[in-house]
Amino acid sequence: MAIEVGNGKWHGSVGGIVCAPIDKVWTLVSQTKRLPEWMPMVERCSSLAGDEDEPGYVRLVSGFMFPQEDGERSWIKERLVSLDSSSHSYAYRMEASNVGLDGSMNSLKLVDYGDESTLIHWSFGINPLEDVSEGSIVDYLGFLYKSCINKIEGAIEAESRNVSPA
Repeated sequence: MAIEVGNGKWHGSVGGIVCAPIDKVWTLVSQTKRLPEWMPMVERCSSLAGDEDEPGYVRLVSGFMFPQEDGERSWIKERLVSLDSSSHSYAYRMEASNVGLDGSMNSLKLVDYGDESTLIHWSFGINPLEDVSEGSIVDYLGFLYKSCINKIEGAIEAESRNVSPA
């Protein structure tokens, strides 16, 4: 995982290679309703406003991203800032949450890595948090996002087993 510097935010990034063609990976990661298939900490993701494939789209993600003292699930309201299907990339801004990440940005970019494999690059920038060290939160987010990358291949394989030939 890399830690980057700039614009007053704490930055980090993770990456990984998935043994699946870029189009299959993009189909999975670009659909809100499929987030729980490849994000182990997400239980539900629902559309709130707009069209999923257009900037301005708003979704609500909930699950166990961050442990809450009261036992409640974490939730984050995200707005799609950019989406480019031709370059297989998107960025979301976290607009509101119960986990203190308001104003944070997440970007995902896929690169065809050849031999039916895809390189996934996930970068993030968060506003500094009180009572939390930069290194610990960047490491934790990196761990969460890396666990998502690691689950993508299995989600694609599960989908292919469930689809019957036409």
